[in-house]
Amino acid sequence: MAEVTRVARRELAAFFGSPVAYIFIGTFLAVCLFVFFWVDAFFSRNIADARPLFEWMPILLIFLCAALSMRLWSEERRAGTLESLMTLPVATPKLVLGKFLAALGLVTVALALTLPMPITVALLGPLDWGPVIGAYLATLLLAAAYLSIGLFVSSRTDNPIVALIGSALVCGVFYLLGSPALTSLVGHSGGELLRLIGTGSRFESITRGVIDLRDLYYYLSIVGAFLALTVYSLERLRWAEHAANPRGHHRWTLITGLTAANLIAANLWMQGVTNVRTDLTDGDLYTLSDATENYLDQLQEPLLIRGYFSAETHPLLAPLVPQLRDLLEEYQIAGKGKVRVEIVDPQQSPELEREAGEQYGIRPVAFQTASKYQAAVVNSYFDLLVKYGDQYETLGFQDLIDVKVRSETDLDVRLRNPEYDLTRTIKKVLYGYQGGGDVFANITKPLTLRGYISPADTLPEPLPALRGDLESVLGELQAQSQGKFGFEIQDPDAGDGTLAASIKEEYGFEPLIVSLLDPTPFYFYMVLEGGEQGIPIPLPESLDRAGLSRAIEAGIKRFAPGVMRTIALYTPPAAPSNPFMGGPQGGDYSLLEQSLQDSFSVRDTDLSSGQVPEDADLLMVVGPEALDEKQQFAIDQFLMQGGTVVLAASSFKVDLSGGSISASQAQTGLEDWLSHQGITLEPALVLDPQNTPFPIPVERDVGGFIVREIQTLDYPYFPDVRSDGLAEDNGMTANLGQITMNWSSPISIDAEKNASRTVTTLIQSSANAWTSDSTNMQPDFEAHGGLGFPVGDDTGRKLLAVAIEGRFDSPFAGKPSPLLPEETAESSDDAADADPTMTEDAEEEDQTPVISGVVESSPESARLILIGSSSFLTDTAISLANEATQTRYLKPVELVQNAAEWSLEDRGLLALRGRGQFGRMLEPVGQQTRLFWESLNYILALAGLALVYLLYRQSRARRERAYAEILGNGGTQS
Repeated sequence: MAEVTRVARRELAAFFGSPVAYIFIGTFLAVCLFVFFWVDAFFSRNIADARPLFEWMPILLIFLCAALSMRLWSEERRAGTLESLMTLPVATPKLVLGKFLAALGLVTVALALTLPMPITVALLGPLDWGPVIGAYLATLLLAAAYLSIGLFVSSRTDNPIVALIGSALVCGVFYLLGSPALTSLVGHSGGELLRLIGTGSRFESITRGVIDLRDLYYYLSIVGAFLALTVYSLERLRWAEHAANPRGHHRWTLITGLTAANLIAANLWMQGVTNVRTDLTDGDLYTLSDATENYLDQLQEPLLIRGYFSAETHPLLAPLVPQLRDLLEEYQIAGKGKVRVEIVDPQQSPELEREAGEQYGIRPVAFQTASKYQAAVVNSYFDLLVKYGDQYETLGFQDLIDVKVRSETDLDVRLRNPEYDLTRTIKKVLYGYQGGGDVFANITKPLTLRGYISPADTLPEPLPALRGDLESVLGELQAQSQGKFGFEIQDPDAGDGTLAASIKEEYGFEPLIVSLLDPTPFYFYMVLEGGEQGIPIPLPESLDRAGLSRAIEAGIKRFAPGVMRTIALYTPPAAPSNPFMGGPQGGDYSLLEQSLQDSFSVRDTDLSSGQVPEDADLLMVVGPEALDEKQQFAIDQFLMQGGTVVLAASSFKVDLSGGSISASQAQTGLEDWLSHQGITLEPALVLDPQNTPFPIPVERDVGGFIVREIQTLDYPYFPDVRSDGLAEDNGMTANLGQITMNWSSPISIDAEKNASRTVTTLIQSSANAWTSDSTNMQPDFEAHGGLGFPVGDDTGRKLLAVAIEGRFDSPFAGKPSPLLPEETAESSDDAADADPTMTEDAEEEDQTPVISGVVESSPESARLILIGSSSFLTDTAISLANEATQTRYLKPVELVQNAAEWSLEDRGLLALRGRGQFGRMLEPVGQQTRLFWESLNYILALAGLALVYLLYRQSRARRERAYAEILGNGGTQS
């Protein structure tokens, strides 16, 4: 190695002693800076990653490495110095390796000077350093491959220009082999083979942040093969100068050929080594998580995952197929024989295509493509089927990819979050299958239903029969449970009243009555207990055997870890469309409902009956508007029974119709109820200088003529909450990273009333936020400067979302239930006298009496999650965010999904959600700050180049002094 090092140092000195090194480094830095800040528009892209720095490396390095290596051997041949080199007592392989390392060292220096760019990204946003490290490694490996090719071509000619052109052509061929320009012409299987050969496709694999042994060996095999060919080429020149030795020459040829062939052919064998790799990404994005393996461990039957991929597809989708295939192979390995993976092309098999369409609703999608010669439409498949038992779900290309729009013709397409999408789907089919079978299949601890029910002779009709049905249902469940279920029915009025006092203290149970006209009290309550947990079972609204069975089974499923949960969802009635208003009104929550259905069973409810559906595990109230007493009572009693209520509400209603923004104060109907719990939703909205730019309607006065236009401007009513405003130790917000809270009302907490409860601050604004109760949502930049709105006097962090857990007291305590009929006997008699038939109709309608009481307090397990905005969950707000970020923005629905899973103790997907490819965004900064960071990178690049020159001059001066001392000592001795 000492000889190799001396050769490398000699070559480096030659590089830096001439303009070659500085031209190379300067050109490299100039192109990188131009691409980073101008071509890929780093700040407009608004993604905290360094991908733009490395995206063009496979093409850039072709020309730079060819220019760097063209003189290494051709100049030696042209100047006649090659013969002198070959006569040195240094073996040819060491000469080749020394020159190679010198050129690679120069590339390393140039790469090191680009470090300010990723450091800038890290200072402006949550950069994941894993892909950056992988990208630097991939760049060095790619440069090594190109330099080895350049060395070989340079050794074959004495003309540096010919060496430059030849090296660029050979390197270009290696790059083009795996590029979409060629892979799209040969179909899926042929394209996949070409991507294995292409240098660019391998480069993209490493820049994800995954260091795979197969990719490393690929580049090392190219380096080894072409360095061996370079040595052989130089040895042939030596043979021409010396006596012929045909046998030795043939041996050299054979050894070199076998070495190069084996190095390259071993790549085929290496493709079977799939488990030797390192995932450097934050959170191991490309490695199966413990949550995924946990769901796979629950499989009792074979799980089928089938990928439907067409040979001809859109060029932007084709590179994603190998990534999905590799991920599916990991699922198959982790499934330990319970997961079967199939990759098929339905267009090659009519039977498969018919089955896909008829049984699973999978059909080809028409993609518009354009080639050099014509535009065309390709009908292709890009779908996944996940099937377990009789349950199945499908994922189309829209479910699997994220698209970042750079311009009208430039799209960045990546897999969104494939492990989350697959694991979520597996969970859904798994829970759906288990929930449809034996209700006790996944019960791990014995359950006991305790009925606190008065004797049959004291119950009003039709409850005596219902009590008999209850005993029958419980008996059947006990027989079915195989010892996992038991029951006990007690009379709270029996004895000295100790039991009645106990259930009032623990569950808030008070005696029930049928109506205000018949105030005879009785008990009819049920509690399902498992371990230390007790869940009240609500009395079904239908008061029949089927309703009892549904309510009890729903309670049992809450103790089963492998059963899909049910969410009762309230959203405000959709406003009637007005064709004359010319725009959406921002009250549609279809995207929210669709996203919840991915993981839960969703029951729509308007709460008008005063009761939450009996099978609901969680109640979600979004955008409440003037709720009446019955609706308030439904929310209250669900919480008092130990349930979880997620409430997203604001004190203002925002209207986006008519192309402008207007707002009005609105009553949710829950103001008094929240106040009783020590919570206040302030009658104001939060404005924050740290906000998200959005398309905003703006009016301009042009000579007295008002022009209304849409501009993307900073909008303080859209607080941009980053990690410092999110609870990092709570699963609901820990993995969000960022969220925009549109038109949020601040929340205030009464510390005294909540002293005994656990209060968690989930989301809060920046420290410079303020509030306003103005209904004017239009910015006025002439009057109020860049923010467009006057800054209030109450600046400080504002609470935007909070979770409270503990014992709650009902404001309905000590009052009659709002569900009881209020009509008096006199009014009933008068109605009967006026219309005798009315009595018969009323009897038919009231044949199922309302049985209602008031649960006055909740158990400790009750949870209330309050979010100070409902607008941020509307389809309109999310579409505005999509338009502003030029990608799919799903943070609002991710927050709600996290809240549901956290509340229902089914938190397996919490760690996976929110890891989308475009989820890491830059911190919001102004124009001056952007100019500062961009200018600083230009200055640092020049300073780095100057530093390299100074270090070389210093090193050269030190060497000259050392030589002078040697010569001086030699002269003195003589």
